[in-house]
Amino acid sequence: MRLVVDLNRCQGYAQCAFLAPDVFAMHGEESLLYDPQADASRRDEVARAVAACPVQAIFVEGLDGTDGTPAPPSGGDL
Repeated sequence: MRLVVDLNRCQGYAQCAFLAPDVFAMHGEESLLYDPQADASRRDEVARAVAACPVQAIFVEGLDGTDGTPAPPSGGDL
């Protein structure tokens, strides 16, 4: 799982640090530290943190267990 936080968008609400403290941490009152290569075992915590971010500053590749590449089209009706 690869994380990117838009630090220009982040307002320091710290919801991510509260919900996934092993991945996100506040340094002071406004500076966010995070692990950009979070362990897959933290997937549920990271998903809650992403959903809780009030400014939607957290972006994650591989949150759904994939490598971020789109799935091939299904063989349904055309």
